[in-house]
Amino acid sequence: MATLSIAAVLAEAARRYPDKTAVIAGAERLAFPDLWRDARRVGQGLVDRGVQPGDRIALLAPNVLDFIRGYYGILACGGVVVPVPTLLKPAEVAYVVQNSGSRFVLTHHSYAAVADEACADSTAQPLRIDELAAGPEALPTYLPRGAEDPAVIFYTSGTTGRPKGAVITHLNLITVINAYGFDANGVYDSDIVLGALPLFHAFGQVGALNATFRIGATLVLQERFDAAEALVLMGREKVTNFLGVPTMYVHLLNAAKTVEILPTTLRVCSSGGASLPVAVLEEFESTFGTTIFEGYGLSETSPTACLNQRRFGARPGSVGHPIWGVEVEIADDLIEDAIVLKDTGELGEVVVRGPNVFSGYLDDPAATAEVLVDGWFRTGDIGRKDEDGFLWIVDRKKDLIIRGGFNVYPREVEEVLMRHPGVSQVAVLGIPDPTCGEEVCAVIVPTDGTGIDPDDLIAWSRTRLGSHKYPRRIEVFDSLPLGPTHKILKRELKALL
Repeated sequence: MATLSIAAVLAEAARRYPDKTAVIAGAERLAFPDLWRDARRVGQGLVDRGVQPGDRIALLAPNVLDFIRGYYGILACGGVVVPVPTLLKPAEVAYVVQNSGSRFVLTHHSYAAVADEACADSTAQPLRIDELAAGPEALPTYLPRGAEDPAVIFYTSGTTGRPKGAVITHLNLITVINAYGFDANGVYDSDIVLGALPLFHAFGQVGALNATFRIGATLVLQERFDAAEALVLMGREKVTNFLGVPTMYVHLLNAAKTVEILPTTLRVCSSGGASLPVAVLEEFESTFGTTIFEGYGLSETSPTACLNQRRFGARPGSVGHPIWGVEVEIADDLIEDAIVLKDTGELGEVVVRGPNVFSGYLDDPAATAEVLVDGWFRTGDIGRKDEDGFLWIVDRKKDLIIRGGFNVYPREVEEVLMRHPGVSQVAVLGIPDPTCGEEVCAVIVPTDGTGIDPDDLIAWSRTRLGSHKYPRRIEVFDSLPLGPTHKILKRELKALL
């Protein structure tokens, strides 16, 4: 049987670039062989605790060296990585851990308390990454895996309820990693890449971490994105590549107005996670003397499906062409049980087919069947392709909110707000925001005889929802617009705001 493991990304870099710096994290600089040794120690520590190939291990860490050690350590022992967003509250972390069936929660010391609380009512056990990485023994190499074996499970919600685990295979990931590194816009082993995107996020994990190591380039980690600090890092470390969501580009432009000397080494930038306003793209390229290549994808496409690429030319406002080996087409969005492709220029649902498409939602065959139809993945997004093959995203079929590049699913927020005794009805929707792209807005109908203060409700929700999810704006209405089946008409509601 043919084998394939994403652990090879770091293992091969250690073999091919034995004297090269892999990661710069603050004052720390670690060479590829040293990083791979630490990862193998983590892997050995997991094996010593009974981890078998295919076991799921949750990973809870910010953008620090321990995330990388833990990530490749899990993969080295044949485990499946379940990245946990550091934005989540302990109850939300517990759901991911329990739903995924994770045996352990591998954590950075700064999140040890969160991990302990998340594991309190489950069979999962917390483990400190730094303690495993300091162990005396290391795996001799990574354990073999099949190309179709799960490598990572990204948790992404549907609009109808709790987050679902999107199962991503080794083949899925290597397809996109190679496209980033070799096919799209090129990363060279002489490049310095700024890793400011969260590594628990598919874009940061695949585009920044894995693609950088695949080509033998150096990754500069920023633990938490700060635009002014990012400009300093770019200048000090001579950063050539930057990957970010639109919000980051907005903040970088604002920070650029406050500094005397801008970094001059930026060669290429990539944007994803949400639509990048053309005005922001043009101002950024003019200010920094670089090119932004906007792309498109979802966690279920590992995560990239399309990208503006040098060989086809970059077209501002579009998300470019499919990456190598991947098909992206437009289908009739009104036909749900079959894929009927539409003609060039026509609007419809964006569908994707290729080796980047996930294998399905964890333990949820019904949800999987809804999106995998006739061999295509239905994205739920509305778009069109022009006569030159460029894809343009026009709207979202579902009510997904993308705030600062992070997915926010209204139903999940609504479920929490409905637990407040002063809330009778609620509708959560995204409203345009110049900084975050979209902001989370909740329109509530208060319980009879209950006066409710929006600021108090925002503060209440902030303690129960991840920092990217809680509403920053709350409007109080006497009633909500309803359709004939008593479904809240969110489009009409949005027009009233």
